Amino acid sequence: MEVFEAIRTRRSIRRFKTTPVSDEILNKVLEATRLAPSWANTQCWRFIVVRDAKVKAELATALIGRPVEGSTEIRPNGASEAFIQAPVIIVACAELGRSGYFRGEPSTDKGDWYMFDTALAMENLVLAATSLGLGTVFLGLFDAPKAARLLDVPEGFAVVAMTPLGYPDQEPQPRPRRELSETVFYDHFGNSLESI
Repeated sequence: MEVFEAIRTRRSIRRFKTTPVSDEILNKVLEATRLAPSWANTQCWRFIVVRDAKVKAELATALIGRPVEGSTEIRPNGASEAFIQAPVIIVACAELGRSGYFRGEPSTDKGDWYMFDTALAMENLVLAATSLGLGTVFLGLFDAPKAARLLDVPEGFAVVAMTPLGYPDQEPQPRPRRELSETVFYDHFGNSLESI
């Protein structure tokens, strides 16, 4: 699959078939993370591949629900079931204090750059998975310290994101996207192409 086709067809998948993902396919997806760009080539990311059903079920307990607007009710996290169904869960971690640093000091006003670098590696993973017929859902709504404890992530590293990985058992429709004219400006913020 061509890269723009993968970008165009990628969807958040929350229902998976139980069909196993072969080591060969999994390694192709993981190879895409290794090739991601990073700050000064620090490659601060680390990935944990979870296949064990018990560990997946424990990890699902770290998912957090969302409040229902105008109510005190909490809606369960839509990915909880996916954690049980999907044959693989990928957990993205990052080494703290490396990316975005020069001689031990933050180099920008953004501080530690690990979120950016890990997101780049995760995007590579998601697009590679899509190109191979696999589904993912990029998750950030979870108790990261709890996930770290469950997976024995050492101090100095943070759990950043997770995704179930497997063959989709649904075909979600595309969600609306803003027009480029709403998100792209020229020379100054707010300048449309017509205004210059």
